[in-house]
Amino acid sequence: MEKSKKILGLIGLAARARKICFGADSVEEQIKKKKVFLIIVATNSSDRTKEKFKKLSEEYKTPIIVQGEIEVLSKAIGKSNKAIIGIEEKNIANEIEKINNGGEIIG
Repeated sequence: MEKSKKILGLIGLAARARKICFGADSVEEQIKKKKVFLIIVATNSSDRTKEKFKKLSEEYKTPIIVQGEIEVLSKAIGKSNKAIIGIEEKNIANEIEKINNGGEIIG
């Protein structure tokens, strides 16, 4: 629980800094422009969505984590019904990854 709280806090921070994009189309567009440093996919998003972003993640060498439910992620960024979030701030993305991987950056 503690881990996801920290991650949600960082997502909220990125949102307030206007360093995120959200929604499948917007995130995909920003990934292709190489502006996204981390893709966050909700655990309860559709399998098709997860597959699509895993492929994009591999193709554009962008890390991806599946974390939190749609409602929780949406609340963290002050929006509703957002299953995909792209973090556009490198340091925040690295920090979220570090927390997600249990304190170690694997890279």
